[in-house]
Amino acid sequence: MKRVSFVMILCAVALAAAMVFSGETRSVEAVTCSPIELIPCLPAISTPPKPPSAACCGKVKEQLPCFCGYLKDPTLKQYMNNPNIPKVASSCGVAYPPKC
Repeated sequence: MKRVSFVMILCAVALAAAMVFSGETRSVEAVTCSPIELIPCLPAISTPPKPPSAACCGKVKEQLPCFCGYLKDPTLKQYMNNPNIPKVASSCGVAYPPKC
């Protein structure tokens, strides 16, 4: 059990580091595109997933205009293709994948 928790924490740190160092920070429709903003969603996209929090859903809706850019970024695409992301988006009332 401790090993699984350590692996999840390690994955979360790796995801956050990839997001920070990807250079994907730009403005789209008055939204600052920064995948690090999606950190409140880590419990919802990890395994086993937890229901997305209100903070997570708020960030998903806020960052929605940025998702196409995230999907096109080779550094972020592997994380954006996580099978739990569509479930989180659906729970938050957001269509995923976005129409790019």
